[in-house]
Amino acid sequence: MSWILLSIAGVLEIAFAFGMKWSDGFTRLTPALFTVATGLSSVFLLSISLRTLPVGTGYAVWTGIGAAGTAILGMIVLGDSAAPMRVLCIVLILAGVIGLKLVSGN
Repeated sequence: MSWILLSIAGVLEIAFAFGMKWSDGFTRLTPALFTVATGLSSVFLLSISLRTLPVGTGYAVWTGIGAAGTAILGMIVLGDSAAPMRVLCIVLILAGVIGLKLVSGN
């Protein structure tokens, strides 16, 4: 269950990042409220998952999902660069997240 909550927290972290972009520096009310809600929800679910997961593993997976997911969606939705080295770095982040899951005792 902790891994599921951690995964949801990671997806909410992606939503949080996009909310920050769309809120235009918290100058647009609805996107700003979305940003606050997704950010708080993400941290809340992370904290619950850390009850049973090691903090280093949980935090690394959470940030990895958020960073890689935001970068991938940025390429798809916002037209961010998809340079081969950038994609390789994202693949390495995802490999680290998967590796942490595989070697975790939970």
